[in-house]
Amino acid sequence: MTATATRPSLTAKASNYLDERTSISTLVATLGRKVFPDHWSFMLGEIILYSFVAILLSGTFLTFFFEPSMTEVHYNGSYVPLKGVAMSAAYASALDLSFDVRGGLLMRQLHHWAALLFIAAIGLHMLRVFFTGAFRKPREINWVVGFILFILALAEGFTGYSLPDDLLSGNGLAIINGMVKGIPIVGTWISYLLFGGVFPGDDIVPRLFVLHIMLLPALVIAFIGIHMVLLVVNKHTQFAGPGKTNDNVVGAPIMPLFAAKAGSFFFIVFGVLVAIASTFTILPLWEYGPYDPSPVSAGTQPDWYIGFADGALRLMPGWETEIFNWTISWNILVPIAVLGLFIVIVMIYPFIEQWITGDEREHHIAERPRNNPTRTAIGAAGVWFYAIMWAAASSDLIATHFRLNVFHVTYALQAMLIVGTVVVYWLTKRIALGLQKKDREILLHGYESGRIVRRPGGEYIEVHQPLDEYEAWKLKAYESYAPVMVRPNAKGRITPATHLRAALTRWFFEDRVSPVTPRELEIAKRHDDH
Repeated sequence: MTATATRPSLTAKASNYLDERTSISTLVATLGRKVFPDHWSFMLGEIILYSFVAILLSGTFLTFFFEPSMTEVHYNGSYVPLKGVAMSAAYASALDLSFDVRGGLLMRQLHHWAALLFIAAIGLHMLRVFFTGAFRKPREINWVVGFILFILALAEGFTGYSLPDDLLSGNGLAIINGMVKGIPIVGTWISYLLFGGVFPGDDIVPRLFVLHIMLLPALVIAFIGIHMVLLVVNKHTQFAGPGKTNDNVVGAPIMPLFAAKAGSFFFIVFGVLVAIASTFTILPLWEYGPYDPSPVSAGTQPDWYIGFADGALRLMPGWETEIFNWTISWNILVPIAVLGLFIVIVMIYPFIEQWITGDEREHHIAERPRNNPTRTAIGAAGVWFYAIMWAAASSDLIATHFRLNVFHVTYALQAMLIVGTVVVYWLTKRIALGLQKKDREILLHGYESGRIVRRPGGEYIEVHQPLDEYEAWKLKAYESYAPVMVRPNAKGRITPATHLRAALTRWFFEDRVSPVTPRELEIAKRHDDH
């Protein structure tokens, strides 16, 4: 008998053809061996990616039927209450998508819900990165990339929200127009340029459409790609545990386990989005009618992700100053400046903290938030600051629903914004330090078991249950920084920046709980044995 060679299959031939011309097998092998840690919080990044895929798919469908034009037409579609009403072609096509295009309403709502999930997941993902210190070296650049991606997502959401040219979105554009015109000297000209003439003009919807489907998505895709490349280059962070160090990653490789799990999770996310879009109405634009500057009333709020900007305007007192016949609208300029400063500080925070701590080492182990009380307190205060501005965007609804004076609601929110931010910072830091002390006590003496025994001398004591190896590792795996001291006889020139850094490190690290030392563990163990 003679052996016959097995002929390669069509798939094998195609794979060889592609690999011989692109060397793609090297890339696939490298990526296939990349290890991802197994922790639920890391799934937030996957939700971002999968919801963006849903946005692209549903948005492509909508593009085929939406008409980005502000040309006036008379509606003649299926929605009877608006038959014969004059409106823009954009609003008419949005109504046709909702009532006359098969599957149009589902795609509209899927697109909107996916956009909300996309932005929410980015925000939660950034909070996870911030509170665990995952932005530290070598990931500072990736933090900046991720934050720019967040700003792009906000811009993408706002431009899409404004496209239907209904009453609600038109009021949002009116707020933007007012903010732009509040800028001294150049504000009016910027408004003319943006809207193509006197607000609302005839060009804003086509311009927003170009931004929404071309420029902003291209930038989002590019920054997601950069973010993923940096993720591969810098490795993934992981939480402390036995066998986990700065030099390794413990988890599942991409191929085949993680890829199978990720693929399944994609269909879960997509399925949940379709289920929500099928059962929960969002942006019923037929109820608002076409945009008309005259019927503006209370109860108009932007989507939640941009509400903080509207809330900042509502919280600012109506201060104005006349200078050389120019009106300086502080009620607009101050919120713009505060929001701009807030955004810049968040974006460059990794570099600020690195300068304060002087820590130039690489960090691949994620911190527990309680083990860095000052950073955790700063993050909690920032979340509170954002949340109060966000809540202020609904100050009128809070007043009407709870039958309160709208001015009293505004005063209360102003106090919560200023005083509450300080209180939240102080309270969070105290709680984190208290949790650290509790962890230290548990690590040294174990958990209370509730079992009481009597010693030979007649003394009653409670027997403590010792920790297992994993729990003990998690509680003791953190570092304690000491404040920088400026000594009068220090060598070299002492500059004001040196004193500033020393003061900041005292603020950052003066209140701290030192980690348990091996000697303390040994003493505690001998005491327990005794």
